[in-house]
Amino acid sequence: MPYIAIKGKPKTAEIRKNLVEKINQALLEIWGCPQEAISISLEEIEPDKWEETVVKKEIEPNAGKMYILKGEKKY
Repeated sequence: MPYIAIKGKPKTAEIRKNLVEKINQALLEIWGCPQEAISISLEEIEPDKWEETVVKKEIEPNAGKMYILKGEKKY
């Protein structure tokens, strides 16, 4: 039952839809789960709030769980 939470700067509705659909398809094909098990959220964060809202509260405390961190693959 994967749950994917995406946070990023605001994008167009088309870009958001395309991203979520590609992630959805990857979960179906690679993770092997049924469609009804997938949940994906997308939250837009203004760039001036990114450091405070995401980096300090979510990325830094979970640095050991990151598979890619600041563009660097950790696997």
